[in-house]
Amino acid sequence: MLIRLAWNSLRSRRATVLLTLFTIALSTALLLGVQQVREQSRQNFMATVSGTDLIVGARAGPVQLLLYSLFHIGSATSNISWTGYQALAEDDRVAWTIPLSLGDSHRGYRVVGTRNLIFEHYRYGDDRALSFAQGEPLNDLFAVVLGAKVARQLGYQPGDELVIAHGTGNTSFMQHKQMPFTVSGILAPTGTPLDRTLLVSLEGLEAVHLGWRAGVPLPGLQVSAEQARQRDLAPRQVTAVLVGLKSRLQTFHLQRELNNRRDAPLTALLPGVVLQELWQVIGVAERALLVVSAAALLIGIAGMLALMLAAVAQRQHEVAVLRALGCSPLRIAGLLMLESLLLTLGGVILGLIVLQAGLAAAQTPLLEHFGLLIQPALPSSEQLFLCGLILTLGLLAGLLPSLQAWRLATASRLIRRY
Repeated sequence: MLIRLAWNSLRSRRATVLLTLFTIALSTALLLGVQQVREQSRQNFMATVSGTDLIVGARAGPVQLLLYSLFHIGSATSNISWTGYQALAEDDRVAWTIPLSLGDSHRGYRVVGTRNLIFEHYRYGDDRALSFAQGEPLNDLFAVVLGAKVARQLGYQPGDELVIAHGTGNTSFMQHKQMPFTVSGILAPTGTPLDRTLLVSLEGLEAVHLGWRAGVPLPGLQVSAEQARQRDLAPRQVTAVLVGLKSRLQTFHLQRELNNRRDAPLTALLPGVVLQELWQVIGVAERALLVVSAAALLIGIAGMLALMLAAVAQRQHEVAVLRALGCSPLRIAGLLMLESLLLTLGGVILGLIVLQAGLAAAQTPLLEHFGLLIQPALPSSEQLFLCGLILTLGLLAGLLPSLQAWRLATASRLIRRY
């Protein structure tokens, strides 16, 4: 009976109720959306590389090694010799390796020398393999595979030619114009730094640096692309190596062994551990965003409170009629509390619908333009807690109008005739 009465009361004030409902729904969608973006961004960040047991590079700090090998931020102070890489790849405990060579760029995007092994073994997210939106893997000495963002921003298609530059700046006067590369494929968006990367073969990087010393071309020693194909292009060094082991039980043993080597100082790190450390540093911004969205929710609840207080002042006649029908002041106060609860519950449900529909519609644009892999999903435990908190705040917001209605009902002078 009380629920039906509360429902009819809300229906009688459609305009005000709908305005309040949409305010709460948008505030809820904002708060829960930020929470979902936080959760999935953290998951995606932690899964920038998955299935890789160790990242090995020359002696450096673990965070520095992770930044330049995975995120292509900064530069390596030294490299791993090719013989050192081969010894690691041939270790009986190692199942596969992905060599990475950095140092060149194209219009501000990093060029990474590697092998087609990366398309076989690299995993990201929930154990996802790399896939091609167009074209195929590296199929020639001067082939290049583009990340999704590189291809979109620069407008490249398979078959187009491009010239890479020496160094990693946005502008370089040291370009390898004598040996252009041809786009063989374009990767599908991944939401990882690979979207902003150009992948070429290790031998291709060796070829463009023939006749170069200390980053400078030597006069008279330049060779053509055809001449380079006749040379021995075995790599001399690599920047870092992604390593997958046959048994993860060997991970800590091999890591300790590599870190303690004296003949060729190396650093071997566990990606998950260092990613967790790095997230502790960069996670401050997303926590600040959650505070902003919480403030927006409080504004929505405050708006509901203001509308309900204004409604109580306009419902003196309704309260008097209810008193005449035998409703006690406590029952009338409970009616307003129930209205507040129903209004908040409706706003939360509508907010969840708006959030999931919005994420479904924005999933592809977010991935393509911002590199955010955000997917619609069932509410997490933290989101359910926030929903409960919103309902509690809505109930508390109805407390003051209910008290005001109780006082109004108590002071009513209308004499009950029935």
